[in-house]
Amino acid sequence: MIEQSAEEKIRVVKEKLAQSKRVVVLTGAGISAESGVPTFRGEGGLWRQYRATDLATPEAFARDPRLVWEFYNWRRELLAPLKPNAAHFALAEIEKKVPHFTLITQNIDGLHHKAGSRNILELHGNIWWLRCTGCSGLVEDRTVPLPELPLCKACGSLLRPHVVWFGEMLDPKILDQAYSTVQKCDLMMVIGTSGTVQPAASMGMQAKNAGAMVVEINLEPTPYTAAYHLSLIGKAGDIVPLLK
Repeated sequence: MIEQSAEEKIRVVKEKLAQSKRVVVLTGAGISAESGVPTFRGEGGLWRQYRATDLATPEAFARDPRLVWEFYNWRRELLAPLKPNAAHFALAEIEKKVPHFTLITQNIDGLHHKAGSRNILELHGNIWWLRCTGCSGLVEDRTVPLPELPLCKACGSLLRPHVVWFGEMLDPKILDQAYSTVQKCDLMMVIGTSGTVQPAASMGMQAKNAGAMVVEINLEPTPYTAAYHLSLIGKAGDIVPLLK
């Protein structure tokens, strides 16, 4: 990785952006944290006496759907008033300037949609969408709170959050789309992600191996920092707007 000043790195990325026909951005929890979205891993990840990792599972929902929905209603109440930050808005503006732009996100909060981004692949789903456990129908519903046990209007079966729980597979269609764009891009920016959750963690290296320039923007170095072309350390909300 080239050792350069932050200003020089910004200039290099802006030049590459201006030249690129295909750009992919991967975002993680870091970009949402700047909008006040709480993280539910590790310390402080408790809701009552439960850990998110104990409730966000198919087994927990089968055992006690009312408790799981109570947890998700609480999360929806936390997220409802939050607004996109400067990084979200900057990415939406960058999208308008690039012929082929794809935003891959690990976040389920819907803030990229709120900011105006259009071509979004949500690897882990979206908390504002509900999926029927019977007919598999999808519906967007921003009601806060939802009924304790929301039911499908089409078939009457129980609805669940349209998110990927621990122990579940990612949607293969979305994953295939993500891999396809990563393999074809000229520039990939990896923003606010620790580089520890697969398969998203390895996408930057896939892009690099396919010939793309890969830029990391994060509060601290990650396991991939040394392997990427450029790393910008700091808040996404401060750095991404400088790239427009």
